[in-house]
Amino acid sequence: MTRRRMPGILALEDGKIFRGVSVGAEGLSSGEIVFNTAMTGYQEVLSDPSYAGQIVTMTAPQIGNTGINQEDDESEKPRLKGFLMREYSVRPSSWRTTESLESFLCRNGIIALSEIDTRSLTRHIRSVGALRATIASGNRDAAELLETAKNAPRLEDCDYVDGVTTRRPYSWTTACPGLPRGNGTPPKVAVYDLGIKRGILRHLVSNGRDVTVLPANASAESVMAMRPDLVFLSNGPGDPLRLGAIVGEVKKLIGRIPIVGICLGHQIIALALGAKTYKLKFGHHGINQPVLNHEMGRVEITSQNHGFCVDRDSLPEDVVVTHTHLNDGTVEGLRHKHLPVFSVQFHPEAAAGPHDSASFFHMQ
Repeated sequence: MTRRRMPGILALEDGKIFRGVSVGAEGLSSGEIVFNTAMTGYQEVLSDPSYAGQIVTMTAPQIGNTGINQEDDESEKPRLKGFLMREYSVRPSSWRTTESLESFLCRNGIIALSEIDTRSLTRHIRSVGALRATIASGNRDAAELLETAKNAPRLEDCDYVDGVTTRRPYSWTTACPGLPRGNGTPPKVAVYDLGIKRGILRHLVSNGRDVTVLPANASAESVMAMRPDLVFLSNGPGDPLRLGAIVGEVKKLIGRIPIVGICLGHQIIALALGAKTYKLKFGHHGINQPVLNHEMGRVEITSQNHGFCVDRDSLPEDVVVTHTHLNDGTVEGLRHKHLPVFSVQFHPEAAAGPHDSASFFHMQ
């Protein structure tokens, strides 16, 4: 039985107001508003820890049509601040569905609105850039919500990694469904959990790795004491410039052991190598982002979720760009010329998204 709908409101810090219908938890929440251009994969978006501190707008016209299942969660629980859609599908249809999207949102305390003019909202974000916003259910005073948005902390002022990382090390053994495990003695991989997606861990196992996940504050010496064959830096939320302590530990590891990174991990590697990062106007969020792989001479369609980027002009001479975003020319991958260090900004695990870059996990 469908519950009675209550109104909802979204207030942007620049004074723009959007009204809709509540389809999630009751209450209000503030965060940075972004948009995601994916046509599928809303469950993966909701459960991606990289969205901590953000309100996500889906540009696809209808959300919820395949419900929620037990296999596609990318983390233990959603970390985002709110969820916006144009139309909510009240009748999910999929043989894997175990729960409706509305039930999932309410159960996890996520405030969500439908009947939002997401096209207008997305065009506004593209024009003015990322903004703080407040999302609320019920009849609320717009002026009060506007003040709340104006006083909300900025994404770059918060350390969201500390809120999403694991508190203790653990082993991960689950592989990707349908993919065989590697043969022989598996190389040991120490994974820094900065907000890791389960899809990454599954791909590491499927490609024959013995995976141990570590807290984000793990010291370089504790990592080396494990005698891993590879250190892996995961994706995660927020501004890499807030993570000076982690960057410092990665600096201690460079040159001692092979290091690989994805997304936030890519940015941390760049900082540890002496480069700089900066915030994008509205970020890359979606599963249709074109990237030029310079070393393979081909274009790959990739899944992405990041609001910060590596400054190409700041890269040291011994670091080369391996991938470039074809929409805006930003750095999407790098490697050191002499040391076993490389990383990509996009998400090769493709959860959700195309599998063009799956070869990234065939690391030697």
